[in-house]
Amino acid sequence: MKLTAVIITKNEERNIARCLESLKDVADEIVVVDSISTDSTEEICKSFNVKFVQQEWLGYSDQKNFANGLATNDWILSIDADEELSDELKNSILEIKNKDISDDNVFSMNRLTNYCGHWIRHCGWYPDRKIRIWNRTLGSWNGEIHETIQFSTEIMENVLRGDLLHYSFATEQDYENQMFKFAKMRGQHYFMKGKRHAGFYMIVSPIFAFVQHYFFQLGFLDGKDGWHICRINAKATKLKYKTLKELTDKKL
Repeated sequence: MKLTAVIITKNEERNIARCLESLKDVADEIVVVDSISTDSTEEICKSFNVKFVQQEWLGYSDQKNFANGLATNDWILSIDADEELSDELKNSILEIKNKDISDDNVFSMNRLTNYCGHWIRHCGWYPDRKIRIWNRTLGSWNGEIHETIQFSTEIMENVLRGDLLHYSFATEQDYENQMFKFAKMRGQHYFMKGKRHAGFYMIVSPIFAFVQHYFFQLGFLDGKDGWHICRINAKATKLKYKTLKELTDKKL
């Protein structure tokens, strides 16, 4: 199996070298599609001898599909700039590369996220299993928010050993900013889909979200980090329905 690693970037100088370093012994080719970064992302990528292409932002799914189309190989390893392969995961990928794999196989991996310097294993964050290796002729990215791979045929999912390490949130503010960004986008998406009656959910859903993540999904076992994560989740849930309510009220 020849494997192309595909990454989309935008001002990722803090993360991209770590990601590329983890790929260099696994991927036969690395494709980076960059949304016109203004930092040193391009220089770092070119030092790793990747195929580097700049493309104005098309949206999450379209940008990733565009990047997949630049791959020389049909087998894709999709990875974000703020992720890296653990040593165990690298070995798992090298094992499957040496096997005769049919095109309808896909490979998923558990993702372990780092929050403010600590690995989070509760709050609903782990194992956070993701399909990241597949044959591009059978699947493409779909969706505006939290995009997923849509396959054109039945697939056989195989779970690889090892974790995909996710260095997403260096500070509490980083996490809050991202959650609030997606909350507003989700509220707008709900409005476009015709959902209404946001007032009730704006009150009830944040409470349910906190209880679910902090108690049922054992967020309290992650200490103060778990508390912060669950509290921000609740605030973002409220913002999602507040956005929907504001858009609904404007239309009335």
